[in-house]
Amino acid sequence: MSIFQYGDTEISWLSKRDKRMAEAIERIGLIERNTNPDLFAALIKCIIEQQISTAAARTVNARILQLCGGRLDADALLAANAESLQRCGTSMRKVQYMLGVAEAVRTGKLNLSAMAAMDDAQVVQTLTALKGIGVWTAEMLMIFSLGRPDVLSWGDLAIQRGIMRLYNHKELPRERFERYRRRYSPYGSTASLYLWALAK
Repeated sequence: MSIFQYGDTEISWLSKRDKRMAEAIERIGLIERNTNPDLFAALIKCIIEQQISTAAARTVNARILQLCGGRLDADALLAANAESLQRCGTSMRKVQYMLGVAEAVRTGKLNLSAMAAMDDAQVVQTLTALKGIGVWTAEMLMIFSLGRPDVLSWGDLAIQRGIMRLYNHKELPRERFERYRRRYSPYGSTASLYLWALAK
């Protein structure tokens, strides 16, 4: 498993732009977060993980991987019937979302290898066209599968909590959030790592 790549360039930029962020980076140190460059597997994992605990998601993921013969790709998932997938511990609604993604990949409607050449807005638009994938999920995939450097998710409550703690805000209107997003750009993803750490 690889980790999200950042270093002196990003840290130096964020530290110069924002004194409180600089203090947080100094205090917390280097953060290692696992990434998953297999976009199909990451998409399926995101669908499974919606609204369930980390432990439950891990169990369901392992069962589905076993059902697919240890290889999680579109063909293997489509070869497993819906009832078998549901018996792995997930809802039929999520099974339909997963099979929908697999079908889109198999028919070429969703070209995962083309994602690397898309800009962030196009990636979000393409992924959210799939049932079961919202903006937040697309943004997490952009950070942890595509390695995009400038993602700060408004829809992530932990990011909002991290900002409020860092700057002692009691509330965070969208307009104020957008000011921070601009301040952290073009290294919003690195800022996100520290804001998640602050939100714990």
